[in-house]
Amino acid sequence: MANLYTIERLLQDKEYNSKTLSGTIITAEKSDHWFGSNRQAYKVLIRAPYSLKDQYRIIAVEIAEGE
Repeated sequence: MANLYTIERLLQDKEYNSKTLSGTIITAEKSDHWFGSNRQAYKVLIRAPYSLKDQYRIIAVEIAEGE
């Protein structure tokens, strides 16, 4: 039997990098933001190294057609 993964679980512990924030994704949850067809939005909590405050970001994940 194949392993079943969710996008939320696959995003956890991945590195996040942008112009304003770099760190590790701690949690991810589906969001209502819209980024176009075949894309799903997720609200992710980022833990930056040497920071006392975690920060949220909204990211887009491309999904296959028909999902």
